[in-house]
Amino acid sequence: MGDVLAGFHAAWEFESDSVLIRYERGIRTPKLFQALGERRVPLSALQGVTLTPGRRGTVVLRAEPRPGADPLLEAAAGQLKEGNDPYRLVLPAERETLAEYYADELRGLLTESGPAEHHLVPAPEAPLHFKAYDAKATFDGAAVQFRWFWTGASSAKWKAGDQSFPVAELSGVEWRSPEVFEGHLRLLLPDATADPPAQPDQDPAAVVFGLGYGPVHESLPFAAAVLAAVRARGPVAAMQTAPARRDPADIAERIRHLGELHRAGLVTDEEFSVKKAELLAEL
Repeated sequence: MGDVLAGFHAAWEFESDSVLIRYERGIRTPKLFQALGERRVPLSALQGVTLTPGRRGTVVLRAEPRPGADPLLEAAAGQLKEGNDPYRLVLPAERETLAEYYADELRGLLTESGPAEHHLVPAPEAPLHFKAYDAKATFDGAAVQFRWFWTGASSAKWKAGDQSFPVAELSGVEWRSPEVFEGHLRLLLPDATADPPAQPDQDPAAVVFGLGYGPVHESLPFAAAVLAAVRARGPVAAMQTAPARRDPADIAERIRHLGELHRAGLVTDEEFSVKKAELLAEL
């Protein structure tokens, strides 16, 4: 088709095999859209198109992705608010006829339906990072790392130490929106038992959100990128890499905090000695 249909906060460019969605930048544009920048959605990832009345003199053109085709929506698991839906294009009502034309044209090009066997829409690219309430989470494309904040992390997480999870050791990601109660990001491990998972604030494989921490536009693209990497990985064992040397000042601060936990009775003598030795070995 090769045409462009511009609406509020985004423009859709219709190509022969895909729709290129470019999101605007600006204070009125949802932060998630700004973080995504643009997305190329193959027609094979879509199974329908709708055009419905919107609010305040607008119409809404929406492409309906196939289940499992988009790692962002799979990670979101239905928790995105309407205004953050990356497949909605809001237009002035006077452009309804034009929008209906493009909707009909697009419907005529769609040939697939039902769940997709694998992701068809590219995930946000690594490296990615965000600050949760209790840790800084980073993803370099190969491994997820959690570095605990002494001001927010529980004693259980401090005892476990900073965490690194190679993609090959993960089976999935659980994202609970920071806009709801107990928002968190949890990495799912294939060897997890059938027992109920620990609360996120006690689980070294999870980080917790909070007011101002882990916002949707940072934590959801992160979760989607990790999920896509997990789905795309081959049956290869995790590579063993030498641990990186740590900043001595950081080690000293962690030993100091460990001592506070020990004096408070939250860490036993044995745990204190073992963890202190581990920290010193990182120098």
